[in-house]
Amino acid sequence: MGEANTGSVRCDRNMELMVPMEVHKVVPPPHKSTVHKLKSRLKETFFSDDPLRQFKGQPATRKWILGVQYLFPIFEWGPHYSFNLLKSDVVSGLTIASLAIPQGISYAKLANLPPIVGLYSSFVPPLVYAVLGSSRDLAVGPVSIASLIMGSMLRQEVSPALNPMLFLSLAFTSTFFAGLFQASLGILRLGFIIDFLSKATLTGFMAGAAVIVSLQQLKSLLGITHFTKHMGLVPVLSSVFDETNEWSWQTILMGVSFLLVLLFARHLSIRKPKLFWVSAGAPLVSVILSTVLVFVFKAQHHGISVIGKLQGGLNPPSWNMLNFSASHLGLAMRTGLITGIISLTEGIAVGRTFAALKNYKVDGNKEMMAIGLMNIVGSTTSCYVTTGAFSRSAVNNNAGAKTAVSNIVMSVTIMVTLLFLMPLFQYTPNVVLGAIIVTAVIGLIDIPTAYHIWKIDKFDFLVMLCAFFGVVFGSVQEGLAIAVGISLFKILMQVTRPKTALLGNLPGSDIYRNLQHYQEATPVPGFLILSIEAPINFTNTTYLNERIMRWIEEVESENDAKNHQSIQYVVLDLSAVNAIDTSGVTLFKELKRSLDVKGAELVLVNPIGEVMEKLQRADVSHDIMRPECLYLTVGEAVAALQSAMKAPASNHV
Repeated sequence: MGEANTGSVRCDRNMELMVPMEVHKVVPPPHKSTVHKLKSRLKETFFSDDPLRQFKGQPATRKWILGVQYLFPIFEWGPHYSFNLLKSDVVSGLTIASLAIPQGISYAKLANLPPIVGLYSSFVPPLVYAVLGSSRDLAVGPVSIASLIMGSMLRQEVSPALNPMLFLSLAFTSTFFAGLFQASLGILRLGFIIDFLSKATLTGFMAGAAVIVSLQQLKSLLGITHFTKHMGLVPVLSSVFDETNEWSWQTILMGVSFLLVLLFARHLSIRKPKLFWVSAGAPLVSVILSTVLVFVFKAQHHGISVIGKLQGGLNPPSWNMLNFSASHLGLAMRTGLITGIISLTEGIAVGRTFAALKNYKVDGNKEMMAIGLMNIVGSTTSCYVTTGAFSRSAVNNNAGAKTAVSNIVMSVTIMVTLLFLMPLFQYTPNVVLGAIIVTAVIGLIDIPTAYHIWKIDKFDFLVMLCAFFGVVFGSVQEGLAIAVGISLFKILMQVTRPKTALLGNLPGSDIYRNLQHYQEATPVPGFLILSIEAPINFTNTTYLNERIMRWIEEVESENDAKNHQSIQYVVLDLSAVNAIDTSGVTLFKELKRSLDVKGAELVLVNPIGEVMEKLQRADVSHDIMRPECLYLTVGEAVAALQSAMKAPASNHV
């Protein structure tokens, strides 16, 4: 009985296999006007997030309210603000202020600017961002990389020592252009431009910049007065060892001591996140303690350099210092463009990182406008380039920040410092500021991410190394240019040399897969089945034509050697081809002519969207888009065409 049932099951399966496969008709896409297509393409390019969707179906009053909330996010969460939220924001704001004060002074010196400018830049921009920004965790202020780039680029043409006022005015002007560029990207919806800085590029660039920033601090950590103006590894180390007579053991002792304390505090906070306040408060504690030591022991008379007197008071206006003269306009615009891109990329990346952790969304275009406008305002209030710093934002997040009010609290704390506490920094040693910078930038060397990139994509790892060594042995600008250039080369290679695969049939199915990937897949006699896995355009039509004809020649040679059936059909699976241009259409016409000479047919499988539409328009003689040469799947094409191949043989018999 069991055997009979088994036999009937086998019979049923055989009958199922004998049922001819149904061939589905390939339907052309619905007609759309050129204006409709252009509108759709522009919408997806510039308004992919559909920012106006929230206004649909709303009354006029509600639309006005939504519009104000869209431009000024503070009006969205402000009405729901509570005392409990305020308590959390005050704690986090005071915590990041303790980090912002020493970092602001340190990063300003890194940019070759007066230390007070770093505090100015931690006062006004956070207030602007609190009104315009969409991130709850971003802590705004100067950052090390942008400071380094601005200082090094401007110093190439203007000396901060010989012409400090011109240097300062160019820093403000560069900040203005950085903000103008950033805001323009947001207003014009061009944020996809910064996506050209890949993860690999940024990882290598940040690590290289961290090394250079740390090496630059050897001037402060060793007490050297005559130091190179170049940024590369070789000139910096040469300068260090050429000036050994200037090394100060008192400076070295103090620098190493505080550096070890700061590194220990950072390590402790990483190992035990609940102790985040240790690393957050360590820089300010180091500044206070070192300042007291210098004051008590009069260390400024024993080889330890100090900041000196800092003027008190709030930010003076600086719009009258913006320098648009032709002689320096190019320098200011270049510096603003590069620092703007880097700071914008860092700010958006940091904002999105913490938004993902807390499960809320950050609007990239809003962020660009917010960061851009705060830099424009900052350039007129004695501030230089600012953005959301990762270290400061991490402390803000760990301290329990709930809204952007934490930035306001930090700003108020900085304001109190500017008004009343500036004389206390007169004896702060430069060596401690150098140690603070080294501790902050060490976190930019991301070895786990580098190892992850190595495991996944060796080419991306090469890009990362080029960015790293370009910065270390060249300059920050050269390293960034090399890495972006290699990344663009990778994209061009993918466009101009698209992947093509020879497909075979998986036994017992109508599924066709890459022969090199699936060892059990087998070629179909009389067929050459190829998959094209990229858009077809003018950059790759010549390559595709040559590659397909080479496939044909290779398979024909194998068939002749093995006395197999010659190719009768060349089947192109176009499922992955989502776009085509006139050069691509010409490719199919040329392939058709070449195959006609060889006595073979060109068969297209699943041309989608605009590909099918453009081929239909160009196929005036109806040679390419004939129903018998157009199929929905490879399986249907092979099944239908195999029966046509067998028919002549049976008639002949």
